[in-house]
Amino acid sequence: MLGWALTFLVLALVAGLLGFSGLAGASANIAWVLFVVFLVLMVVSAVARALRGQSPA
Repeated sequence: MLGWALTFLVLALVAGLLGFSGLAGASANIAWVLFVVFLVLMVVSAVARALRGQSPA
C-alpha cells in the first residue's frame, strides 16, 4: 500500500510539473489517503502484535 501511495505521489509531481493541475491534485489526494490508511494499518498491526506478546520485529 505504501508503494501505491508513492506511485501516486510521483504521478502528482510529474503531472504538476507538466501543468496538469487537475490530475496532480487528484493524484496527490489519492496518495495522501493511501498513506493515511497505511499508517493506520501499521499502528493496528503493531498494537495487535504487542497484545499477543510478540516482539515488534
